[in-house]
Amino acid sequence: MDWLLSTVQQYVSADTLVALTVLSLAFFIGSLIAIPYILVRLPADYFDVRVPRPWMQNHHPVLRLVGHVVKNAVGAIFLFAGFLMLFLPGQGILTMLIGVSMLDFPGKRKVEARMIGQPTVLSVINGMRQKFGKPPLTIADDPR
Repeated sequence: MDWLLSTVQQYVSADTLVALTVLSLAFFIGSLIAIPYILVRLPADYFDVRVPRPWMQNHHPVLRLVGHVVKNAVGAIFLFAGFLMLFLPGQGILTMLIGVSMLDFPGKRKVEARMIGQPTVLSVINGMRQKFGKPPLTIADDPR
């Protein structure tokens, strides 16, 4: 095991390894808190492609533009962090789902419906929602 550590330290400094460990731990703890908080507070029909999802429609155009930029930036961070959590400790798939739901791109609703429509993902989310007395998420029968 010592040879592995010495080999890694040839390419990456000890300070960088400590920083990556701390960052990984922060992502892990943050995901354990943030992901259930977000998923429990979503409306039950949030991922249903049949229900329109207007966002900031009645706000000033400049405020709406700033809101969309900030929302997409945060969504990209969640998506990247979720991707990292596939290899590091954390709830990678759920974090990526939140990131995708915050991004704006064509066909996003169908991608969300496919992700959330996976039986394992849906049962985990609905289990969280049930613990907090929230109704289960509803999705369209065929999100294709």
